[in-house]
Amino acid sequence: MAYDSVFKPGLFSGQTIMVTGGGSGIGRCTAHELAALGAHVVLVGRKADKLEKTAGEIREDGGSVSFQVCDIRDEESVKAMVAAVVSERGPIHHLVNNAGGQYPSPLASINQKGFETVVRTNLVGGFLVAREVFNQSMSKTGGSIVNMLADMWGGMPGMGHSGAARAGMENFTKTAAVEWGHAGVRVNAVAPGWVASSGMDTYEGAFKAVIPTLREHVPLKRIGTESEVSAAIVFLLSPGAAFISGNTVRIDGAASQGSRAFPLFKAKAGQSQSYNGFHRAYLPDVLKDQGE
Repeated sequence: MAYDSVFKPGLFSGQTIMVTGGGSGIGRCTAHELAALGAHVVLVGRKADKLEKTAGEIREDGGSVSFQVCDIRDEESVKAMVAAVVSERGPIHHLVNNAGGQYPSPLASINQKGFETVVRTNLVGGFLVAREVFNQSMSKTGGSIVNMLADMWGGMPGMGHSGAARAGMENFTKTAAVEWGHAGVRVNAVAPGWVASSGMDTYEGAFKAVIPTLREHVPLKRIGTESEVSAAIVFLLSPGAAFISGNTVRIDGAASQGSRAFPLFKAKAGQSQSYNGFHRAYLPDVLKDQGE
């Protein structure tokens, strides 16, 4: 079995694509799809074991892959990592700036260290990787970047540190699209809503109990799949998006639209069909436990 992509075979043949946070979740799924479409994928992350596992999966499926262990929050490490990739592979054609992480907490309980750590991971780290990929490669050869955001359009209660970082990343996306456009570099972002991904299993306590009920707050009455996010990323990297830059695609089943004054209708069984082309996808345990 192989990745069942909606895009044509060989779409990225001969191209090198870097995927940060490529060892798990949406990054892992996206790396698989890009490799299935002919790209050489460079996985980047802090944990070698996760990167090795995903790289092994891609090789088993016949794809081309390598990986770099790097803490994207450390400027010198990022510079060295990008230099190593360029030295080994030549131009970096595309960057999926996916790495990130957060934890649930009300603002009043977040200390300075916790706030700064999440901002460094979700904003500063993404900036450092994008800047170095631009300076060391794309400024000379062009390319495209897709940044990872989240559904933070009405604030992000319970995760204000992440919301602040993601909002900053959206502004960075727009600014970079303007400043780097002369070099033939496109910069866009995706903003997933609630997606069935391994990250759901990292939450504990009250927030964990809420996860299985999230679909009731989505107009499409379901949770998204990793493949649905990956497909949007792949499109934004593709030649079909050659005149799209500085934009954010919301992938949330319209959950970020409307208002609380307008109640959602009850779901019609089978009306919204999910797309899951990822042959190695698995349901998070938190959804299995609730019979999803």
